[in-house]
This record gives sequence, structure tokens and C-alpha cells, in this order.
Amino acid sequence: MHIVILVLVEVLIVIGLSRLVGLGFRSIKQPLVIGEIVAGIMLGPSLFGLVAPDVAVTLFPPETFPFLNVLSQVGLIFFMFLIGLELNPKYLSGQLEVAVLTSHVSILVPFSLGTLLAAILYPLVSNASVSFTAFALFLGAAMSITAFPVLARIITENNLQGTRLGTLALTCAAVDDVTAWCLLAVAIAVARTGDFAGAIPTIIASIVYIGLMLTAGRWFLQRLAKHYLRARRLSQLLLAGIYMAVVASALITELIGIHLIFGAFLLGAAMPKNEDLVRELAVKTEDFVLIFLLPIFFAYSGLRTQIGLLNRPELWLLCALVLGVAIAGKYVGTYVAARVSGISKREASALGWLMNTRGLTELIVLNIGLELGVISPLIFTMLVIMALVTTFMTSPLLEWTYPKKLIRLDVMEPESEAEIGDIDTETTAGSETYVRPYRILVPVANPSTQKGLVQLAVAIALNYRHPAVVNPLSLIEFEEDYAFESTPVEADRLIAQRRQQLEELINTLEPLETRSYVHPIVRISSNVARETAQIAALDQVDLILVGWHRPAFSSNRLGGRVGQILTSAPVDVAVFIDRGSDRLESLLVPYSANIHDDLALILALRLLINHETCMLQILHVLPNPLKDELSYELDMMIEQLPSSVRDRIEIKIVQAPDPIQAVVEASKSVDLTIAGTSRTWGIERQTLGRYTDQLAIQCRSSLLITRRYSQVSAHLASMLPEISSQEPTLRS
Repeated sequence: MHIVILVLVEVLIVIGLSRLVGLGFRSIKQPLVIGEIVAGIMLGPSLFGLVAPDVAVTLFPPETFPFLNVLSQVGLIFFMFLIGLELNPKYLSGQLEVAVLTSHVSILVPFSLGTLLAAILYPLVSNASVSFTAFALFLGAAMSITAFPVLARIITENNLQGTRLGTLALTCAAVDDVTAWCLLAVAIAVARTGDFAGAIPTIIASIVYIGLMLTAGRWFLQRLAKHYLRARRLSQLLLAGIYMAVVASALITELIGIHLIFGAFLLGAAMPKNEDLVRELAVKTEDFVLIFLLPIFFAYSGLRTQIGLLNRPELWLLCALVLGVAIAGKYVGTYVAARVSGISKREASALGWLMNTRGLTELIVLNIGLELGVISPLIFTMLVIMALVTTFMTSPLLEWTYPKKLIRLDVMEPESEAEIGDIDTETTAGSETYVRPYRILVPVANPSTQKGLVQLAVAIALNYRHPAVVNPLSLIEFEEDYAFESTPVEADRLIAQRRQQLEELINTLEPLETRSYVHPIVRISSNVARETAQIAALDQVDLILVGWHRPAFSSNRLGGRVGQILTSAPVDVAVFIDRGSDRLESLLVPYSANIHDDLALILALRLLINHETCMLQILHVLPNPLKDELSYELDMMIEQLPSSVRDRIEIKIVQAPDPIQAVVEASKSVDLTIAGTSRTWGIERQTLGRYTDQLAIQCRSSLLITRRYSQVSAHLASMLPEISSQEPTLRS
């Protein structure tokens, strides 16, 4: 097979497997990049070469490695440019003195431990062609690295960017990034010249070039930015000039004697941080780099990772020692420095785990070391394992150390803390007692099209007798870990933009006085259904009211994200299918005495109590003449209602062989039908609504489908005592 054709086949396999494994790792709450690194290792001698050596040699022969190397180097150059571009001075604005101390200690401790570890490893796994100084410097630098891109995405995904912990972690990581790259540049210079004295000219030349880039280079780049501001678009000519500058800067640092990636990173860092320019430049660049070039780098690294080299117990012990030193050095150094700076134990511990993240940045460092011959394939493999483990452990340990309920306390949504009014308290015997408000959570995917959903939530919640809050919830979901939109600064912009859209939606609600009870929540999320369920549990929500969205790849109308919320949320859920009617004058509840229909009837009673002109028809459809009755709980609840409410309830019993058609017929004359996900109506557990799906299609009015989580209802209990006191004569 022709070599070019073979390389293209390899690229095809690499991209496909990287995406597949990356998505698998995302499903277990791990960064996509970890899955892509694992996919690269799977294609190498550690798995593919072990299981099918002949096929592996045929598909990935050594002759193709130089081509993969060229593509991976191009990918690294532009990825490092993106990292530098992302290094925003805003990250250095908070707690800088604490961050500098913490960051430098978090480098000094692992670097020192790494050089001590080098004294053990050098005689065992290194060779005489590498000087101990170069080996020790490189190992120390490898231990000191924190992966700023991965850490930034973890902070964004956990909505930590607005907290003290998140701000401090970003500042520490930014300082760490710059310092660690400088250390690595020194290590490379020493490795290439053989000793520290010989590296001095290279170090001086590097300092001179950095100075030129931050003065004359930045002046020139600012002229480009001014041109962009006039044109308001990034033209192909301007983009070509920037890409040429990236490659030229990379070549200069290579000629100086450090490495290509430093020049690209430096140019990105020197770029003017105009928001629009940076966003457009990143968006135009990142897709091809992240989807096409970077997986090739992972595959090239994987082809050189040989886990089989760890073939003796003592080698695995050395690998465990490397891992232990890496974790202890980074975590302990960060924790101690943070505690000395006055940070609390829990925050210092969480910061330690965040700074222990290494990810792709570590892999870049290791490949440079292997390419220069400073580290052997055996040490390379050990350090790759270390990079994977330390990154993999970050998310679960962060969640354990600093769970979401503490994050919510650290940066509470301003709207959640808003005053609900004097009805937040009730007076009992001269003392005030807090009354927990009735709360509805409303996931809003598109604020411009879901006014009816929020308006219904307001109608159910507000009665002016008991405190209530409606929380429109908008979760911004990122599909890529390294996309520019998922950086903390860009995420904050998107959150502010979405919040403004929700405020505009709230300002259209009627009547006017209801708007003060509606407080939006905006979050970043990697899994909308899971995050919705977590927020509902943490905020003690009474009801989740979600709009209907038909899944793209399913005929089940209650499948997809709606189905996931229905099955996973630990609270009552209602799904609203909006037919466009703004009226709520007549309600229909098809009732068959089960817990889900109970919820349907309870919500209908709330609407009835809240709106004096509303009428309710309870439709009891029987397939045979046997009489069925309302549940005892609901019967007693109706008994407690004032006569002014009971008089607006009609209970209608109909005998019909097809309950669905009877309901459809009755729905023609009402504004809203509220139906429970009842097995009596033919609901199948596996699909969450085969026949409810039919009702969703055929129902002539707007439809609310209810799923009850607990039989202990709080939807009416808080209202009934006050209602009863107003109506002393109840029906016996």
C-alpha cells in the first residue's frame, strides 16, 4: 500500500477511535482528553500490538511514524498557540500574592522531590549518554507541571469560576504554567548542550527573544488588532498573517535551542486579548487542531508507550514510586502553601487536587524528553501512567473534597437569595417562624420559545397565601473539553448572555407583580439531566416542570433528556406540551387512582385555588361497569377545600373501552389536560410513555404529564390549614 494512503487510513482510525473512547470517558465524568490519550495508547504496542501484532505492524508500520510525527508537531504548535491565546490577564487579577506563593511552592516541592527521585532512577533506568543534570532537571520539570487547559475546564464544568477557590486555582495555574514552561526551557537547553554552563547562551538568547516579543512583537500584534477592530471580521489574509507569525515564532525558538512549542505559546500569550478577536481566532483555529491534529499526537505518543516494558514487580514498584512522588509533591506543596496563606483546610485540599492535574500538558513535556533522549521509553511509559492517573483522579477527589452543595454556598445565585417578601415568615405566638417557600424548577432550553412553560409554573406556584419561588434553570452544555467557549472567561460571558435572555423572558410574564417571584439560575453543565436532578435535590425543589422536546433519534416523545429527568430526578416531575393557549380557565384531569394521577389532581387543585375563575373536570374513565373511587388521601383533601373551590369541581364517570379516545374527546373543550404517567393508561416502564405518547399526539388542549416521586405530597399540605381556617364549615 502506498505510504500516503496508509497514513490517511491511520488518520481515519485515529480520529474515529479518539472520538469514541473520548465520549466514553465523558460519560464517566472524565475529561474527553483522557479518553483520547487512552485511545492513542490502545493503538500502540500496549494493547493493539499485543493482541494482534501482525495487524498492528501492517496498519502502523515504522515507515509511517515520521509522517505522524510531522502532523503531531504541527498540531502541538497550534495547540500551544491556543493555550497562550487563552492565558488571559484576568486570571491574574485575584489574590495574586497568595497565588504566586502557592504556585511557586507547588512547583518547588515537586521539583525538589523529582530531582531526589532522579538520584534513585538514574542508575537504574537511564543510560550513560544522558547527563544526570539534564535527567534530574527534566524529571523535576515533569513533576512540577499543572495542565492549565484541563484545570480551567474542570473549574468551568464545576461552576467554580465565580468562587474564591476557582479564582485562586486559575491564578495559581496561570502562574504555574508560565513558571513551569520556563523551567522546561532551561531543562531542554541543558539537555541539548550537555551541561548548565553550555546552556547559558541559549537561556540568554531565549530571554532576549521573550523581551522582543513582549515589546516590539506585541506592538505589531496590537496594530493587527486595530485593523481587526476596523474591519470587524477576521479576514483570510489577516488569519494567514497570524498563522505565519505562529510558525515563524516556533522556528525561532527551535533555532535558539529550546523547542518549537515555546515560540507558538509565546506568540499566543503576546496576542492582544481583545475578546472578539480572541474568540474568532480561537474558533477558526481550534476545530481542525482539536479534531484532526491533536488525536494524531495522542496516537503518536501511544505508539511509543509500551506498558509491556513494566514486566517485573520492581519496575511496577518504581512506577508506583514515581506516581506517589508526583501526587505528594504537588498536593502537599499546594496544601501547605495555601494553609500558610490563610486558606481553609477544605479549600486548600481542593486546590491541591486541582493543581495535581497534568493531562495533555504533561504528555507534551514527556514527548519532548523522549525525542531528546533525556528519558528512556521505560521512564516515558511510567510518566505517561502518572499523567493519566493524576488527571483521572482530579474530578472525583474534587467532588469528595469540595462537593456541589459547598460550591452553592460559596457562590450563591443572587436570584436565589432574593427577598420573597413578608410572606417568608409567619407569626406564631408573637414570634416569627421561617416558612420554606414552595419551589418549582423550570429547565429552559430556549428562553425565546418557552414563555408558556414559565407562565404555567407561575400559575401553579403563586397563590399569595404561602411563599413561592419559580426558578427558570438554564444549563449551558459544552461538548468539548478544550473548546474556547468552555474557558472560564468565555463561560462567564455566555452565562451573562443567557441570564439577560431569561430576564427578558421574565419581563414578559403577566401579571406584572408575579415577576418578582421568578429568579433564574444559570449554570455550566456537562450533563443537563444529571445537573437538573442534583440542583433539584440541593435546593429542595417541590416540582420540576419541564418542556417537551422530541428526541432527534427516537420516536418516543418522552425520551431523550426529558426521559432522563423523569427517571433520575428525586422529586416530582411534570412535562408540559404547549399548544399555544394562554388561558387556564378550564382543566381536565383523567383520573384512575394511582400516585401519578394523584399528583395530576393535586396540581390541578393548586391551579383551582390560585385562580378563582378556573373550573376543573375530573374524568374517571372505566373500561367496565365496576366503579372505582378517588384515593382516600385525595378524597380527604377535596373535603378540606372551601365550598368556593369545591363548587368549581365536576367529577365525571364515563364507561368507555378506549380510555385514551375518551380523554381526547373531553380535551376538546378545556384549556389544559393534566394526566399522570399511569400504568392504567398503558405506560411502559421502558419507554416512559407509549400511550402517553399517543395522548401527547392526539390531545386537543395543552397537556401536562405528571410523574410522582414520593407519595408524601407537599404541594397542597402547606395551603390547606389556611384554607380551612377561612372556611370553617366543611363538607362532612
